[in-house]
Amino acid sequence: MSASPQRAEAVLRRLEWTVLRRLDGLLHGDYRTLFRGSGLDLADLREYQYHDDVRHIDWNVTARMQQPYVRTFNEERDLTAWFLLDLSPSLDFGSGELAKRQVAAEFVAVLARLFTRRGNRVGAMFYGDALDTVVPARAGRLHVLQLLHRMLAREARESSRPTDLGEFIAAAGAVMKRRSLVFVVSDFVSRPGWAAALARLSRRHETIAVRLFDPLEAELPDLGLVVIQDAESGEQLLVDTHDAGFRRRFAAAAARREQDVRNAFAHAQVDALELATDDDLAGAIFRFADLRRQRARLRAGGGMPRHLEENREVPVA
Repeated sequence: MSASPQRAEAVLRRLEWTVLRRLDGLLHGDYRTLFRGSGLDLADLREYQYHDDVRHIDWNVTARMQQPYVRTFNEERDLTAWFLLDLSPSLDFGSGELAKRQVAAEFVAVLARLFTRRGNRVGAMFYGDALDTVVPARAGRLHVLQLLHRMLAREARESSRPTDLGEFIAAAGAVMKRRSLVFVVSDFVSRPGWAAALARLSRRHETIAVRLFDPLEAELPDLGLVVIQDAESGEQLLVDTHDAGFRRRFAAAAARREQDVRNAFAHAQVDALELATDDDLAGAIFRFADLRRQRARLRAGGGMPRHLEENREVPVA
């Protein structure tokens, strides 16, 4: 799909008026708590308290003092955010007005502009069937426009092999030298093994999984005989969606895959933002911000409000 710079400008301008204005109200005063800075300077040492992050225990001081001590940090004001973008063929699917690839582009444009408006830098890495493009981290609206244009102008490619997110995440981790905020944007349709790579990435960087999906991937309607094509391999299969048994088996397989993906996020200890092709982008980010705040509250020893406990979409690790 070809795209001109003017199209990128039009898309970003629309998102600034419709989505970013709503998010400014949501994040006002909470920006630093939702997204931590990219660098940390050692500020002090204090005794360990319940719910402190055990990764910040200073074992040398703990051994000398015979009780646990943790390091406390001053956060640098600047933040570097990286978008790891899975642009493999499965992202071209969408049963409504938008495909997953377009949802990914709008999400990246909104978050990148949100960060750069506060003087932070954003970069991106593209995956086709390997890490094939690195957009260096820079600040400014013009940089966001260039990033959005590259996403919109990138044509769908036929992959010569199945998507391997684990390989992509490992390669991207080698590129990022400083601690950063990382968004892994994908539908997570991939060869197995990516969960371990995601867990390794999250140990060094603050990592958020952004999962793209389409409602039709979870449940098939009764459409009679239809041809289903595997977006990754191109293989086609004629199926009878009028068969209730087939629809039940399809839904059960989708539910198993859903649980596997959620278990992988929990294992990697990453927060997840789920974006459906028919969802309201600002509303999805609102829900995610609520979960981020509640996660911080839990770490501080508080509880989760009942309405969020009952309706949360992603388990809190």
